[in-house]
Amino acid sequence: MKGPVFTTPLTLKTAGKYCALLASMVLLNFALPRREPLSASLLFAALACGIDPLLLAAGHLLSSAAALSWMATLSAFLQALILAGGYWLFKHFKRRMTWEKYALLLLAQIPFLFLFPHTGYALPIPPIWQKVLLAAFMIMLSLLFEGGLNALLQRAFRCRLTAAQLAEVSLLWLFFGAGLCSALGEPVFYAVSLTALLLAAQLLKNAAAVPFAVVLSLPLCLAHAELLPMATYSACACIALLLTPYGRIASALSLLLCFPAAMALEGLYAESTAHIVFTLSACLLAVILTIALPEKLYRRAKHTLLFYRERSLPRIAINRNRRAVGERLYEVSSLFREIETAFREDGRQYSTAAALSEELRYTLCSDCAGRQRCEKEGLFASMDRLVSVGAVKGQVSLVDLPADLGAKCGNAAGLLFACNRLLAQYQGTVREEESARESRRLLAEQAHGVSEILRDIALEQSEECVFAEGENALAGALAQAGILSSEIFVYGEGNSITVSLTLPQTVNAKKLCSVASAALGVPLALAEKIGLNEGSACFVLKRRPEFDAAFGVATRPKEGENRSGDTYSVLKIDERRFLVALSDGMGSGPEARDVSDRTLTLLESFYKAKMPSETVLSTVNRLISYSGEESFSCLDLAAVDLDTGDADIVKIGSPVGFILTPEEMRVLEGESLPMGMLDAVHPATLRATLQAGDFMLFMSDGVTQAFGSSAELYAYLSALRPLNPQSLAEEVLKKALNCYRGKAEDDMTVLAVKLMKTA
Repeated sequence: MKGPVFTTPLTLKTAGKYCALLASMVLLNFALPRREPLSASLLFAALACGIDPLLLAAGHLLSSAAALSWMATLSAFLQALILAGGYWLFKHFKRRMTWEKYALLLLAQIPFLFLFPHTGYALPIPPIWQKVLLAAFMIMLSLLFEGGLNALLQRAFRCRLTAAQLAEVSLLWLFFGAGLCSALGEPVFYAVSLTALLLAAQLLKNAAAVPFAVVLSLPLCLAHAELLPMATYSACACIALLLTPYGRIASALSLLLCFPAAMALEGLYAESTAHIVFTLSACLLAVILTIALPEKLYRRAKHTLLFYRERSLPRIAINRNRRAVGERLYEVSSLFREIETAFREDGRQYSTAAALSEELRYTLCSDCAGRQRCEKEGLFASMDRLVSVGAVKGQVSLVDLPADLGAKCGNAAGLLFACNRLLAQYQGTVREEESARESRRLLAEQAHGVSEILRDIALEQSEECVFAEGENALAGALAQAGILSSEIFVYGEGNSITVSLTLPQTVNAKKLCSVASAALGVPLALAEKIGLNEGSACFVLKRRPEFDAAFGVATRPKEGENRSGDTYSVLKIDERRFLVALSDGMGSGPEARDVSDRTLTLLESFYKAKMPSETVLSTVNRLISYSGEESFSCLDLAAVDLDTGDADIVKIGSPVGFILTPEEMRVLEGESLPMGMLDAVHPATLRATLQAGDFMLFMSDGVTQAFGSSAELYAYLSALRPLNPQSLAEEVLKKALNCYRGKAEDDMTVLAVKLMKTA
């Protein structure tokens, strides 16, 4: 345990704590028959917990009066000088104790061995060796008292105590209660312990009140050398618990019936009248105090206890619920897969040239007198060739009419007219069917994307949630750092580890992450802070990414325009990935900006939903091309993994981009057409790995064209030594404006990204 830091201001609460410690030191010296100085053990424990050394030294010296000997007082003075003086020196030089405090504890036993007056017990060993054994016993008590006092001062009523801490607190009570019985008498002990028993029954309202009552009875068992007081306290606790459903008053009054009856078995009524009256009065006082306490205090105590009770069912239920959700999502994913299949199946059959020829003969030649002659001479085959040419061209004319058909058909003009009318109907049907087919293809792609998203989520949810070891180690490390959590929940491993803690709202998140990272051996960062009530919050920590990113943007609309046609986006996809994009709408002004905005909004929505990239690009391209207007958009897009630095870069009709490193400059370029220009988009996809200190630079064509040639742009960027992305973006834009002689001839935007090591 680290040494103390003495920063507690002197308030009413602090003054009460000091008075309680001083009273405890006095009572501890009455715990053993020869008034051995057990207050030295409490002095060491309080010093280790950070209490002011001077006040504690005065309390230890005062408590030595219990032995009624100036030698005992001298021994206590020297013990206080060694322990409190040593801690004061470390405080003065602002150093923290480690092994030194144990050396001080050993040195403090020397005055006891040589100065404290001790006649010894009736044991077959010399008094000096008895004092050696007592010194060893007090050293052990000092270490146990340290844990118990730390639990009482730092953790009690803030978070759940461990079994070891409960045992250490019980040991403190054992010796404190024994001193209370010896110094002030058993009636006072009964008043204190019975009040605590009734309060425990009211607050806990479960079987935990019975072992608490057993602990309360331990000093009496030690004083009487029998276990009958344990049975008395256990019975009183059980009856008080049975009556708690009927209210606090009924539960408290039950003690007036149970305790006097149980004391008859202990032989109380054979004692003096004064002893009987004082003992029963102590019982009555405990009942009155329990009833008289305000309801507001009970509600506040119950609310506090609620936050550190053991919760085991949520841990069991989490994996069950994850599996159920995963199975349901997988079923829904399969449903969307079937929808995709249904939309991709095209049952429509386009009309063929042969079918058109058959219909033409049926409508035009059925009543013609020369039909049989034409059929015998093979003119129908010529008609089929005419229709085939018309299906390709969209219409037919005299130049398309086969020579034999023109020479022998008596209604050539009517034939051409009927053929063109039929071809017009055919072309309209084809366009309608193609539009419907394209719509079905778009819906099929969307169903495919949704199916993929749901399948990935289903697989993620179906994975068994592994509960990580180390919650106790984390709790101990946080306690040493002065951070007290009422509940800690750690699950997952590796990159998927998640730590949830219930803490006061005012906890320093940076300090919390540092301590938790060291305790679990995983670099952690604050992912979320959820307010629970006025004073506490749930802090969620996740593995810290290897890299962080900073962004810079500089933009200038075309001269004479109020709005730029360029738009950009910086989007956090999840905890470990981000997306940057620059869209340049064709032209300038509001219309171009609307196209850019529409493009980026669609891209952001699809990527945030984690839809596959190929589906995203083709879908956005079709939606833009369906807008019914000549609107195109150039696009630069990069999705960056903060764990590895890998960047997936997509360029669609955009000008050249760059990656600037301390050693070199890498060029990013593609040859695809802008989005919306063709029905099918063919983006240029690149893969790059960024390191700490690398810059990624995207520019609209208004910037790149300002430099006149690629060589001039490369030379300018190669000479730059940027420090941060914002200054880089502003510097490039300023240079481009200078090339335009201060007047922007097109919309100009520079987007810069810098990758850095996570702090």
